[in-house]
Amino acid sequence: MNNFDVMILGGGAAGLMCALQAGQRGRRVLLLEKADRLGKKILISGGGRCNFTNLHCQPANYLSGNPHFCKSALARYTPADFIALVEAHRIRYHEKTLGQLFCDESAAQIVEMLRQECLRGKVDIRLGEPIRSVAHNDGFQVEGRETYRAPVLVVATGGLSIPRMGASGLGYEIARQFGVRVQPTRPALVPLTLREEDRSRWCTLAGISAEVVAQCGSTRFREKLLITHRGLSGPSILQVSSFWSRGEAIQIDLAPGREITTPLLQNAGGRDLQLLRALLRQSLSHRLADRWVKHFPPSGWSNHDLKEWEQQVHRWELFPEDTEGYDKAEVTAGGVDTNELNAKTMEARKVPGLFFVGEVVDVTGHLGGFNFQWAWASGFAAGQAV
Repeated sequence: MNNFDVMILGGGAAGLMCALQAGQRGRRVLLLEKADRLGKKILISGGGRCNFTNLHCQPANYLSGNPHFCKSALARYTPADFIALVEAHRIRYHEKTLGQLFCDESAAQIVEMLRQECLRGKVDIRLGEPIRSVAHNDGFQVEGRETYRAPVLVVATGGLSIPRMGASGLGYEIARQFGVRVQPTRPALVPLTLREEDRSRWCTLAGISAEVVAQCGSTRFREKLLITHRGLSGPSILQVSSFWSRGEAIQIDLAPGREITTPLLQNAGGRDLQLLRALLRQSLSHRLADRWVKHFPPSGWSNHDLKEWEQQVHRWELFPEDTEGYDKAEVTAGGVDTNELNAKTMEARKVPGLFFVGEVVDVTGHLGGFNFQWAWASGFAAGQAV
């Protein structure tokens, strides 16, 4: 018999959270996952240790067409709630930096925890289930390997990021099918590629990193930058990538909080490139400092010239060519329009019984566990409502 109270499409973070909540509330829940295992993106996250939440999670850590939408769900299911679940399963974890929590051992522990909680709720989990069609006629009907029916359908199919893990646009297609608006999508938390001129200057330094402040518009992040073979990556760049649009500039402060030229300004004598290079090497790797001085020597040695050079170090302006695309993006920005959903339940206003949770929704977190917290919170909200 393939009739259920709730059908959930997608066995990732949000889908599993929704399933375990609904199942433990006594609902007959079917979870359909097209992959051959649950939580594939959970398993590769955080270098295989899963940055499962962030202690400092706030609505301000999210980007959305409606910045207020995420507030209700985040308030009702907090990092402390998920941490309590992790501790109940005796999973050891640690704080890395900036409130980011990781498993001591393996991300597989988080997937197994969620699976065990689904079993407690008697959730029927079916793997290797490609979704062929979804229809709505006196309830929802899903065609997979078989035909399944339920009055409630929860779409937790994720976004377009990391297609090798099975990402697809199915969730957006279902939304459009039922007249639910979808905001334009784009890769987010993604490395940026440089234009040819900048690539030839900097990308032979691939592998070199520095702590910087990266800025796009008024949004700034102080974290590591990493030079790659095609452009820039590292946490600071991934963060600003979510706010960047093609044709826009980004600014990078290569020596935040430090003044490179102060010794030269205080001493009118002995000003030359060798001394300037030595001073910059105190803040940057030697190779990056040498390359910077080679391409951007001061125009002269007056105090004015040195101050101009200093300013450029603190406001290096670049016009990236593009992003590395969905293949390298950690998440997808954009998605199901939050104005189409009930913020408390995640239910579509126009289609009673249809819910959207997780990455498929136009809510994108900063790097550092915030997107997992959105998955837990939105999945919990729907799981309590179905």
